[in-house]
Amino acid sequence: MSRLSVVSPGLIIKFLNEIGFKKSRQHGSHIFFRHIDGRTTTIPFHKGEDLSRGLTNKILHDIDISRDEFLIWLAQHHKS
Repeated sequence: MSRLSVVSPGLIIKFLNEIGFKKSRQHGSHIFFRHIDGRTTTIPFHKGEDLSRGLTNKILHDIDISRDEFLIWLAQHHKS
């Protein structure tokens, strides 16, 4: 299993949108997403700040997606 890199909130939001999550509301700098099947998560969107590995893992756990699934998507959609 590869180590998860630090990612931007915008990249996580793009991933969420592609797998069927919709923005349900926003409170300050925190954006709430909901999937039709009931899964939810919150993304902190602070300008100029990336999400830590721990927070990214928490988001992936919330949406019931494995780290490997996310890393495959990341390799296909985000060329560093």
